[in-house]
Amino acid sequence: MRTRIAGPGQAMRGTGSTGFKKRIALLMAMTAGLSACVPAASGPAPRIQHARVAPPRPMVTVPPPRPARPLPPSPPQSLVAAIDRLGASFAGDAGIAVMDIEQGWMIDHNGDRFYPQQSVSKLWVAITALDAVDRGALKLSESRRVTSADLTLFHQPIAARIGANGFDTTYGELMMNALRMSDNTCNDIVLRRLGGPSAIREMISRKQLGAINFGNGERALQSEIAGLEWRQDYAAGRGRGFYRARAALPMAERQAAMKRYLVRPMDGITPTAMVTALSRLARGELLTQQSTSLLLRTMAESRTGPQRLKGGLPVGWQLSHKTGTGQDLAGMVAGYNDVGIITAPGGHRYAVAVLIGNTRQGIPVRQELMQSVVRALVATHQSSTIASIGSTGG
Repeated sequence: MRTRIAGPGQAMRGTGSTGFKKRIALLMAMTAGLSACVPAASGPAPRIQHARVAPPRPMVTVPPPRPARPLPPSPPQSLVAAIDRLGASFAGDAGIAVMDIEQGWMIDHNGDRFYPQQSVSKLWVAITALDAVDRGALKLSESRRVTSADLTLFHQPIAARIGANGFDTTYGELMMNALRMSDNTCNDIVLRRLGGPSAIREMISRKQLGAINFGNGERALQSEIAGLEWRQDYAAGRGRGFYRARAALPMAERQAAMKRYLVRPMDGITPTAMVTALSRLARGELLTQQSTSLLLRTMAESRTGPQRLKGGLPVGWQLSHKTGTGQDLAGMVAGYNDVGIITAPGGHRYAVAVLIGNTRQGIPVRQELMQSVVRALVATHQSSTIASIGSTGG
């Protein structure tokens, strides 16, 4: 006889009532036997703890990895050789850097060495001013009365306009005169309106411009280079008080002060940092489009240094630039510079910096170095343009 335990919903099947009673008896016996095999539980029944189920975590969308930024192409080897030759053959301390703004390659000679900026630093004051305009913290139309108490020293064409009672102008005009004519007094007035040197340093840091130092303004800078401490009466007679005080110092003191400055210029910059910042400016990464256009246009109207970088440009090329010129003492030079953005006739742009520190070479030789750098760049650009046209069959 086959016995089967029915599944749920199923009846037990058998034949006749006697058979059915026997099956019931057999099942009861089997159940008793199984119960005897299980030991009796002692104490209360164990409490069943239910595991806590953590709520589902929100789905996190992982952005796709950014494509790697392509490396800039290698610079033209002919220009690399030319820059190396020009830098090595110059009898003095010179730093040179050239950067292709569109393609990103860079060439330099002594590119990571610090050089005095002198009036090149007026560029950072202008950028800080226009950054304040972009943020609504300054209006270029804001008026300012200029008096004799504002005078500094050295190059300050604005001094001729002051007269007995001064004159009224705007911060926009002051900033433009600082760039176009490298007017020291105009620059220092704008600098004080912005909050002084610390405001310029904060801008340089915030915009991550790199290896750029900013001094304590024209008065403090030029006084320290000469071995003096600034006094406002030095500004009398368009700086004649300063010249007299400087001339009264022993030559040994003046030379020691100049050497300290050349070794560690408080307004120092590296050529590579200079062209990198100029490239970012040209690409619109530092200011709004309106402020960028205003600044580059004003730099293109600069009247200083016509025989520096500009002297090497052929017809049809454009330059937006800023010059810088320091004191000379017994053959030592505290900076002779020109930096700018050069634009080819087709619109291709390059950032160029030639920074000259200590040298006994005269001004014509210094200018020739700058012009030679530009001529080498122009020749390289024209060669690559011709090669590109030839490769496309144009």
